[in-house]
Amino acid sequence: MTATSAHAYQLSRKQAEAAAKQVPTPSHRHAAPSAPWPWVDLEDEVDPGQLDTPLPPVPPPCDHQTCGGCWKGYPKSRFPNWTPRQVDKSKITDAIHRNVPCTIYSVDVDNEGIFTKSGEPLVVNSANVPQIWDIFVKSARPERNRVRALFIENMSGPVLQMLGARYNIEPFFFSSSLNWIPSRYQEDVKPETGDHITITMTFLRSMSTGKKNQQGYPTASRSSSTIGIPNDDNGSNLNQQMIDTQAPLALRSGSEERLLVLDLLAVHLIRNVNVNGNTIISYHPGRQNSRTATASYLHERIRFAGNVYWQSIFKNSPDPTFVLLCYVWHAMYAWDEALEHLYSHICLLETKVMHHYDIHLTQELHVIRAHQLHYSSLLDDFRKTVEFIRTTHNPAVSALKKEDQDSTNELMERECQNLLNEIERLEMGRRMQDKRLKNVMNLVFSSVNIGDSRRMQEMTEAAARDSAGLSQFLPNAQMKQIAYLTMIFLPASFVAAVFGMNIRELEINPTSNGSLAHYFAVAAPMTFVTIWAIIAFQSRYLFEDQNTSIWIRLCWPILLIKKIFTKSDNQETGRQRYKL
Repeated sequence: MTATSAHAYQLSRKQAEAAAKQVPTPSHRHAAPSAPWPWVDLEDEVDPGQLDTPLPPVPPPCDHQTCGGCWKGYPKSRFPNWTPRQVDKSKITDAIHRNVPCTIYSVDVDNEGIFTKSGEPLVVNSANVPQIWDIFVKSARPERNRVRALFIENMSGPVLQMLGARYNIEPFFFSSSLNWIPSRYQEDVKPETGDHITITMTFLRSMSTGKKNQQGYPTASRSSSTIGIPNDDNGSNLNQQMIDTQAPLALRSGSEERLLVLDLLAVHLIRNVNVNGNTIISYHPGRQNSRTATASYLHERIRFAGNVYWQSIFKNSPDPTFVLLCYVWHAMYAWDEALEHLYSHICLLETKVMHHYDIHLTQELHVIRAHQLHYSSLLDDFRKTVEFIRTTHNPAVSALKKEDQDSTNELMERECQNLLNEIERLEMGRRMQDKRLKNVMNLVFSSVNIGDSRRMQEMTEAAARDSAGLSQFLPNAQMKQIAYLTMIFLPASFVAAVFGMNIRELEINPTSNGSLAHYFAVAAPMTFVTIWAIIAFQSRYLFEDQNTSIWIRLCWPILLIKKIFTKSDNQETGRQRYKL
């Protein structure tokens, strides 16, 4: 392999790795079941056979005992309206055919609000799929169990199908999770029994690159905010081609280098009047995106959430939605830390602008501003998610006593309002940072304008010096050289002008009417008038007062004669006084 081909192979490999890590741009139109054409775009062809076929009946709930493994046909087996083309376009087909080891972590929350680890993580591979399905269907939960949380790491095809069939999950949850599409919807609502709710949202998280920052100041050329080919393993240094707000934003303002990355919170909650049926399923990309929080990490965090405050809430209310709020608080913590690190970065940029400014700083400020605008939309989506949780009441709560209903609704309203207050604080902080960015950008532009003004002043002064040099410096050397050159060529120019005259005396054109007398008759008066005008308007010797009228100036010969005689008389008087 030649050096050129090896370099091209390296570039293509880096491009493929960057594309694999790239967060896809969400297609919001495919986010919820309320859309009448799931995963069918305007230019997509509709299968004529599908139009002629009557809608398939919705299959009844399955007990998974006598169906012979209906999970193997998911999603078609549970949701017949999903055609193969739709399943393929939503990337569910790719996920189903992904046969990789998958790890499932679990946490149980009991009636006392205590979080416990429900056994060792399940590692699902092609060899133990039947055993895992039996565990899903036949295993009983501990007594007094209120809700079980499942954390899916590196989801494989069999796990996707088993979860979807076992809990009758709408395929939109998996399509939204696989494609990073923000969504929030309620489905399968049964009054006083339960429902399903899905929450998928993108949030901001700060992560360390593991590298120490040796520069002390950030540099725009190393910002990870444009589409291009990565220059390091983290993919944070990209060619300056186009700003991409889906890409990580590099922060090199602290002691270590950090990245502001987009993370995914994809949660499906099954709420049921039978508390043993309450289940929370969270999807984690795992190997598909190494920058997202892993299932083991979130599993540990949720287990650690059982402090006195939250334990009291879980103890007083059987609503599993409060456990879902812990997931939302994880995104809140991530947002707060990310904006805190971004604030430090902006402060150091301000300090750098005070001492130095260049085009790279301007580019970096524009990149950060573009990310800030994107963060504003993400925070707004975060707020809508919390509003959705607050307004989407659990139907199973209606089966409780009136005082328990009121208590649960009051607690839910309070906790959601706490989250909304925190989101408002984050948005206020983001707006403040945006104003700081505007201030820094104005400072850069003002500094650039001041620098340009100084350069223009220097250029003007240099031009003035060059102009003044004609009278200050050139007479001493260069003006004399120019005068000497003019004197050398003046006789030759005079001779050429004389012999170029069209007169009879030179016998160049004997038939000409012009003569030498005619030449002097015209040249002499014109020369005299020219000398008269030059002395009248340019002489400083005769007219010291520059406001002298034009008529007095035209009489300069009289003034000259008068000045000569006056000077002679003054000299004679001076000599006589000297003798005396």
